[in-house]
Amino acid sequence: MRRNLPLSFYRRDAVIIAEELLGKFLVGNRGAESAARRIIDVEVYDGPEDLASHASRGRTPRTEVMFRKGGVWYVYLVYGMHQLLNVVTGPEGYPAAILIRGVEGAEGPGRVGKLFGVEKALYGAPAARKSGLWVEDRGIAVPKDSVTRLPRVGVAYAGAWAQKPLRFVCCRLHKKILH
Repeated sequence: MRRNLPLSFYRRDAVIIAEELLGKFLVGNRGAESAARRIIDVEVYDGPEDLASHASRGRTPRTEVMFRKGGVWYVYLVYGMHQLLNVVTGPEGYPAAILIRGVEGAEGPGRVGKLFGVEKALYGAPAARKSGLWVEDRGIAVPKDSVTRLPRVGVAYAGAWAQKPLRFVCCRLHKKILH
């Protein structure tokens, strides 16, 4: 059974969605390449108070998409070379997104972006087949006892927000937990 996740799936609480994304398939059909890999590692950036979130600095041209209704892609460049893929969640006006940190065979958000050919052109596009990148439910349930919650990576500047367990890793699918 393959079912594209409807946009309504993303218009809920980011923490709930993050855990539910584990085991789902990120599917790309961009250009001549196509890929489908199970999601094994995600991080939540939830609301304007979250000092690790880009949206904590307010609405800017970079973060505008985070204030839209859930179900669109938020893409940004880091280190001048990696396009990172996030899916916006929640209702319009509330900035929240989930970073796709790892899929089977590509551990690390830069590797995910490279594998799926993520480009800035995806910024604001729907997380749906018509954009060439979407998430499918293939009926594989991830047992709750195989999910580990950890602090997020690379956000020490965010003070207490850096230690919040907003990273979700599926230990049964992930060969190692990246720190």
